[in-house]
Amino acid sequence: MEPNKVQSEGGLNVTLTIRLLMHGKVRSHGETVKKMREESGARINISEGNCPERIVTITGPTDAIFKAFAMIAYKFEEDIINSMSNSPATSKPPVTLRLVVPASQCGSLIGKGGSKIKEMRESTGAQVQVAGDMLPNSTERAVTISGTPEAIIQCVKQICVVMLESPPKGATIPYRPKPASTPVIFSGGQVRADPLAASAANLSLLLQHQPLPVSPLRFSHLLTLFDYASYLHHKNIF
Repeated sequence: MEPNKVQSEGGLNVTLTIRLLMHGKVRSHGETVKKMREESGARINISEGNCPERIVTITGPTDAIFKAFAMIAYKFEEDIINSMSNSPATSKPPVTLRLVVPASQCGSLIGKGGSKIKEMRESTGAQVQVAGDMLPNSTERAVTISGTPEAIIQCVKQICVVMLESPPKGATIPYRPKPASTPVIFSGGQVRADPLAASAANLSLLLQHQPLPVSPLRFSHLLTLFDYASYLHHKNIF
């Protein structure tokens, strides 16, 4: 990547894209997001779908990105304070954001022997952790930043500099959150998030409970489970 570099009041100013991973309901057309777009000047897009996680993509000049991150961090802090109003908790938890970063750039964020990430922690006061494993079906990792809004903003600025100095190598497979599975309720009240959960391993666990009187209904139900497990095995699903 060879971005056009322009000097601005805040220093180096280039066009950059940063991805955030958020939990819960984030409305792309909500008033809060609309206000962030207008006041920061950044393009903010939120992935759609019935997913417990959403990807928030922030694109624009670095100045606009920093403004957007500042607004997000302060909004999170406001939400934390509001949630504590009716809570017995006395200590305020830190604001936490999770960035999604190509794995090929994570080595540069960590630095030799952890020197770069240590420098970020000490200079900003934020806690920074780079996940060891890649996010499912992707070549990206989660980078978690925790601290005060001010510390997070300074940390994001340093991360942006590193990402610009060390562009990703090779093709990046982006992380896409999976839609929430519809729970399947079996007889007896067992809940499975996915029908494939009734594999041989899970079936053996089910059969380790106290023996029940065998009635024609229960016996036929067990046969059905065994037939299903055999089918999955035949299809090499487990």
